Amino acid sequence: MKVMHYHFGKEGGAERFFVNLVNALHDRGVEQRMLIRPDRSWRKDIEGCGVVYEGIFRRLSLSRFLLRARMQSVLKEFQPDVIMAWQLRASRFMPAWKHSFRLSRLGDYPEHLGYYKNVQMLVCITPDMAARVREMGWTGPIEVISNFTRAQPLPAIARNELQTPDNAFVVTGMGRFVPRKGFDYLIRAVARVPGTYLWLLGDGPERDNLIKLVSDLGVGDRVRLPGWKTNAYSYLAAADSFAISSLHEPLGNVCFEGWGSGKPTIAARAEGPSWVMTDDVDALLVDCADEIGLAAAIERLRDDPALRQRLIENASGTLRTRFSEDAIATQYIELFERERPSR
Repeated sequence: MKVMHYHFGKEGGAERFFVNLVNALHDRGVEQRMLIRPDRSWRKDIEGCGVVYEGIFRRLSLSRFLLRARMQSVLKEFQPDVIMAWQLRASRFMPAWKHSFRLSRLGDYPEHLGYYKNVQMLVCITPDMAARVREMGWTGPIEVISNFTRAQPLPAIARNELQTPDNAFVVTGMGRFVPRKGFDYLIRAVARVPGTYLWLLGDGPERDNLIKLVSDLGVGDRVRLPGWKTNAYSYLAAADSFAISSLHEPLGNVCFEGWGSGKPTIAARAEGPSWVMTDDVDALLVDCADEIGLAAAIERLRDDPALRQRLIENASGTLRTRFSEDAIATQYIELFERERPSR
């Protein structure tokens, strides 16, 4: 089995899952090559899985045509069974290459279907996303295959690296600093819970606004924004809980990060978390944009060690039975085997 991936993403949960799946497929004997943007911090995490090419795809640029010509040469030489595009830009780059099965993995709801004209199948990460795509007029085949996490326990960082007392209750959030992640609500919630610390791992265009909000609320002594971390699980290991405050979250890797790290999770009822998680069983769910509900959930976790342990144990079971690496990787390989053109 030979798979060619096109991925023009930057940094975030979607990129973490790309790395996870490429490694999982490699471990199961799939031969792969990957086209990614230059200078990605996670390139080193996929280099052992196959040949990595770098290129930038812009709508109005000579580089667009040069990259297409270069990739045509690669396809002729590699002869992949499957070409897999990741999200919009990569789907727009998909060639009409009849010798391979061509699919796009949707990690989010598309605004329109115009970018998928050379795609034969869409892989959606939730049933709701699949239904939305049908409503938009997609008539081709659809598969629903969720994410998984490769989170492994790592040694915890020393809390003094983030100027945090050892006895403080620490909440961790993680992701791109964009409005849809709702990190402003999480900061406001932590501001309502005296003594609680927040570590926000990530970066993005909202960083300056979040820094200003921290200053305006007077919680600079309890909120840390250390930037994007490739060893995020070491930070999770040193924290007490994990929070997903997204206003819109289809089924990002973030839905499994806290569970995979053995931390109790609080999540807003966005699309992905509300499908994956069961309130008061394997997570605490609150309404989106509800800073008061978030604060109450943080207090509840802080004050109830037995609740934290119960959520951790149940989340481990949910991961194992519904969202394991082996189950998801097997679904992809079976799909590739079923759909690849006969030679």
